[in-house]
Amino acid sequence: MRERSLAVAFFALALVLVGALLPSLARPAAAATTPAGFIDQKVATVGAPTALAFTPDGQMLVTTQQGKLNVYKDGVLVKEGALNLPASRLCSNSERGLLGLAVDPDFATNRQIYVYYTFNKSGQCPTSQPTNAANPVNRVSRFVLPETNAVDLASEEVLVDNMPSPAGNHNAGDLHFGNGTDKNLYVSVGDGGCDYAANSGCAGSNDAARDAHVLLGKILRITPDGAVPADNPYAATGDRCALSGRTTAGRKCAETYASGLRNPFRFAVDPDAASTRIFVNDVGQGKWEEIDEGKAGADYGWNLREGFCANNATTGCRTTPGATVSGLTDPVHAYGRDVGASITGGAFVPNGVWPGSYDSSYLFGDFVSGKIFRLSPNGSGGYTRSDFVTGVGSAVAMTFGPYNGTQALYYTSYTNGGEIHRLAHTGANRAPVASVTADPPYGPLPLTVAFDGSGSRDLDGDVLAEYLWDFDGDGTTDETTTTPRTTHEYTTAGTYEAALRVRDGRGEVSAPVAVRLDPGNTPPEPKIESPTPEKLFRVGEAITLSGSAADAEDEAAGTVTTAALPESALSWRVGLRHNTHEHPFVPPTSGNNVSFTAPAPEDLDAASNSLLVVYLTATDSKGLKRTIARELRPRKVNVALNTNPSAGIKLGLNGATFPAPRTFVSWEGYRLNVSAPAQKDGYGRSVVFAGWSDGGAASHTISTPASAATYTARFKLVSALSVSSSRTTVPYRQGAVLSGKLATTNGAPVPGKAVEVWRSTNGANWVRAGTAYYNPTLKAYRFSTPRLTRDTYFQMRFVEDSTHKGVKSRAVLLKVRR
Repeated sequence: MRERSLAVAFFALALVLVGALLPSLARPAAAATTPAGFIDQKVATVGAPTALAFTPDGQMLVTTQQGKLNVYKDGVLVKEGALNLPASRLCSNSERGLLGLAVDPDFATNRQIYVYYTFNKSGQCPTSQPTNAANPVNRVSRFVLPETNAVDLASEEVLVDNMPSPAGNHNAGDLHFGNGTDKNLYVSVGDGGCDYAANSGCAGSNDAARDAHVLLGKILRITPDGAVPADNPYAATGDRCALSGRTTAGRKCAETYASGLRNPFRFAVDPDAASTRIFVNDVGQGKWEEIDEGKAGADYGWNLREGFCANNATTGCRTTPGATVSGLTDPVHAYGRDVGASITGGAFVPNGVWPGSYDSSYLFGDFVSGKIFRLSPNGSGGYTRSDFVTGVGSAVAMTFGPYNGTQALYYTSYTNGGEIHRLAHTGANRAPVASVTADPPYGPLPLTVAFDGSGSRDLDGDVLAEYLWDFDGDGTTDETTTTPRTTHEYTTAGTYEAALRVRDGRGEVSAPVAVRLDPGNTPPEPKIESPTPEKLFRVGEAITLSGSAADAEDEAAGTVTTAALPESALSWRVGLRHNTHEHPFVPPTSGNNVSFTAPAPEDLDAASNSLLVVYLTATDSKGLKRTIARELRPRKVNVALNTNPSAGIKLGLNGATFPAPRTFVSWEGYRLNVSAPAQKDGYGRSVVFAGWSDGGAASHTISTPASAATYTARFKLVSALSVSSSRTTVPYRQGAVLSGKLATTNGAPVPGKAVEVWRSTNGANWVRAGTAYYNPTLKAYRFSTPRLTRDTYFQMRFVEDSTHKGVKSRAVLLKVRR
């Protein structure tokens, strides 16, 4: 059975599986490790927080992937769902959702906010179907946030619309205004994951960012009303794409500020720059994560380049940060998989808010490594990267906001289901950090619980002097110990939030940290009934999730008439696990018999180490939860691609070229785009396509079958047309006889009717001289040259059939002797 229990109950400090993630599914993290003089504190709990921004009066606005905008003041929730996008308007599956947020520079007078979200255009939210007309689209809209903190959905003004979301991932979606006099809105847009036009592929093969006429893989720049700023790079020559999402192929969109980006998930504006200065965090494909300096008209090269290198390369890379070579601009910084694997939020440190050594620094997070890094100018035009904070979990977005008369760094995290943290510089004795576990956290009465606070720590290295225990969560200290462990017996059934605070040797006391206890109760027992553990899915298959749950206490109390909990007590979600991390696929969905369509792997490299994970959470009448998970694996199929002959011939697959033969791991139903181009084989011989074993054209699509299969491309060997002359030196005003042959490399002639003969006096500028006809007896093309008065080059060109059309001979020089 590929099934396991993930959590017995959902306590503070335990894994809380609520909400899907954008870059991947979060893991719980230990307390963050900060530099001396800094403290990291959780200021709010919110499910799947995607972005945050501050209003001029200090309110913190936080968006969630599921479509809510929450308002906080001094860490206190003022309004949940001040903006609440319903499912009829929002797609939040995969990496879609309410993704970006910005506050108008003139908010104090106009109360306007801007959001980036995935619009449910057709009432459906397909994934991995690039050409499906029902695919949702991303849009940028403006709303008014009144003082009542209740946004009227009817006040929506759509500024940019119909940005494709063909696969579900790579939506990007960050929003920021320029600084100073640049009160224009900047927008990041990803490449869509798969080519919207289905003419290149997905992942590293997706060339949508190269299409200048589509709003994908770009940074956009618009006015607060959605117009095109007059100084945009293509304002005068481009077309408006704001509402259609595109224009005519070959044209450019006037809203485009910069291009050639894969998934510019988050970007930041330097608050101290004289004019708008932007760093763009572009999530990498297989080798590099990169930070680009946003420049008007810049092309950062995706999918031709990644980091300082060619796509999928680690050698032959350029080395000058920010340099533009052959029209493609390099990043200011890039890092490989030994450092991290998914760059996320970023923020410039405002000069003066932290010690001077942090001035001009840039901070950025990596979702997989669980770190916040710092970039510092190195004095040579580049930057030095160093670890700044470790153990932050899954940071997503970050910005500086008000704190104690100055500013601190705030960041959103998907850790523990979703949290907002504040990183502040104190410069003095810092409060310690409490940590507590409880065992067992539930059970029959009387329940004796062992508490362990040994994970608590003092950020300044001081010895912890006291542990202050509050067993019933009423805010009163019930016991003080000088050691980190104690026990307590619960004799009354109920739900308790037991809390621990710790005091250091200098009297500083930590914030309380709580753990939920349920004496007299046990969590429900969920059961996944479909899919079964043995199920193997195919791409595009309809999967239905069904299950049940029982709860002994609810049955005994008469809350339910049988042991079975109602279907409303069940919640499902699905993650797409890739290697060591997971991407969201199906967001939390209540009820039973939840259906979805099985996805394709991100690319062929991911086919060998990816699968789905189905999570079922059951909640009893007292709010106690249990989650179980089951792996749902694809039917993996070995697909072998071969050639005949097999002398070092290369084939194409999903945009990449490789030497055949080679066997790939695919998923049943996954579309493989194969190609067999004309080329030189391993012996330097010319070969052209002759046919595939499945009868397909030179380039065609194979739907991966249910069992292993071999596909062979047949090639013809073709040599260049050869020409000889009856003599190489001719008397003045005389000519010569040319003889041409077209044959395979094994010597077999290729008969035809005629070839063209061309001549040139300099070997560069050619004019047609006539036609040479095939002589079946001589098995050659014969041509008598005209009388020559100067040295002349001659060449034969085969034009008769599609297989050999364009084959040319080498030029023959006839010299004239006077």
